[in-house]
Amino acid sequence: MNKRHFLLALAAAITLPSLPALANDARPFPAKAKRGKIRFGYAPDIAIDGKPRQLSPAARIFSEENLTVVPNMLADATFIVNYTEDMNGYVDRIWILTQDEMRLPAANTR
Repeated sequence: MNKRHFLLALAAAITLPSLPALANDARPFPAKAKRGKIRFGYAPDIAIDGKPRQLSPAARIFSEENLTVVPNMLADATFIVNYTEDMNGYVDRIWILTQDEMRLPAANTR
C-alpha cells in the first residue's frame, strides 16, 4: 500500500463513522427512555427530579453534541435529560438534551 492509499483509508476511517450523525439531526432515544431534571453529584451519586439515584458502574453520558462525557466533569451541574435504567434500577444511559430536543415530548409519553 502506498502513501496515497494509506491516507485515503485513514480519511475514510475517520469520517465514515460520523456520516450517520451528519445525515440525521435527531438522536434516536430508546422507547423506554424517561425524561427528568438531573443534578450530578460526585460519581456515582446523582439526583433526578430531586430524588437521590446512582449511576450504574458502566453508565454512559452523552453531551448535547452526542459525545461521551465523564461523570466527574459534570459535578454540581444540572440538566434536562433523557435517561434509561438497568434491571437493578441504576441509571445506565443519559442524554443531555439540546433546546430543540427539550421541546419534543419524552419517548415514554408518546
